[in-house]
Amino acid sequence: MKYSKEEVLQYMQEEDVKFIRLAFCDVFGKQKNISIMPQELCRAFEHGIAIDASAVAGFGDESHSDLFLHPDPDTLMPLPWRPEHGRVVRMFCSITYPDGTIFECDTRSLLKKAVHEAEQAGYQFFFGAEQEFYLFHLDENGNPTKIPYDHASYMDMAPEDKGENIRREVCLTLEQMGIFPESSHHEEGPGQNEIDFRYSDPLAAADNSMTFQTVVKTIAGLNGIFADFSPKPLENEAGNGFHINMSVKSSDGTDHMDSMIAGLLDKISDMTVFLNPTADSYRRFGCNKAPKYISWSSENRSQLIRVPAAIGRYRRVELRSPDPSANTYLAFALMIYAVLEGVQNNLALPPAADINLYRAEASVLSGFGQLPKNFEAACDAAAHSDFILKYIPKTILDIYCGQ
Repeated sequence: MKYSKEEVLQYMQEEDVKFIRLAFCDVFGKQKNISIMPQELCRAFEHGIAIDASAVAGFGDESHSDLFLHPDPDTLMPLPWRPEHGRVVRMFCSITYPDGTIFECDTRSLLKKAVHEAEQAGYQFFFGAEQEFYLFHLDENGNPTKIPYDHASYMDMAPEDKGENIRREVCLTLEQMGIFPESSHHEEGPGQNEIDFRYSDPLAAADNSMTFQTVVKTIAGLNGIFADFSPKPLENEAGNGFHINMSVKSSDGTDHMDSMIAGLLDKISDMTVFLNPTADSYRRFGCNKAPKYISWSSENRSQLIRVPAAIGRYRRVELRSPDPSANTYLAFALMIYAVLEGVQNNLALPPAADINLYRAEASVLSGFGQLPKNFEAACDAAAHSDFILKYIPKTILDIYCGQ
């Protein structure tokens, strides 16, 4: 539901709200928040709430440490797991300098800029997310272990699938927050799960992805277990993927599917460090349906990009290389820009790779480019990319690659 500032203030009174969490994320996509009391909300809307940026990774040092959070009323959501009386709500924020200038490391604002530029060019984007996560037992001190919550496999059912009730509770909690999952199931790894979402506009989809991870970790914790979204939690098991589904509509009704895929293929190496930002991200590539080669095909899950079987408004492309450690705002923004360059430059789509790349001969595989083999190679590709330097502030690139 969309709210105005006035409606938010009225909601605070009518719903007995006592705490308001102002949420944002650092450059790596780790969610942060500060809680304020309802009587401070007018000040937050008018002037913003100051934070110590020097204490947030990548946000600066002590010499210029004041930044301001400005809540977005459209993003008002109750937190259902908090008390019903004296409720707690959350709003996402934009981040500015004291003079009101947008902070260059505010990745949510970078996505808003990408969406605006796409709309100015006559294109409307939609995103749907599929995130995987593991559930692990805690030890006697409440610390996470690597002992899986169950030993079920792909789409198994209870009693083998012990995550069924956790997924159910997550889905019901999300529905209470106005976020509607599309499906959920057990994944291939022991204790591994997946919940998929209906497509929505880029900013809402990114906000919902952030909210999703918070809800999963919260519900898991309330049930005495740990939710792990890292790219490769177990050495010899499937990694966690963040499959991103995307479609685009143009104002003139033209189908840009071919140029859309071509743009993503052309820029994938340049932006990989932002889709896979940890050293462990690269241990996932090339096994258990995680891609390794730069290729595309219809339906084929051995590819970097696949076009799922669908018709009409459900027709889309699925990018399979990202993992859940990515900053969703950066990932979506870069995908939008890559597609825009593909469409506007009318890039030619290479032939589909209608083969199983996990079983293909070496002579066949040699004909395909590969994703960066490790984090260092991904950083090097980004650092030498005109595309990245055009759309990503150098400050962010330096933070990611440790310059």
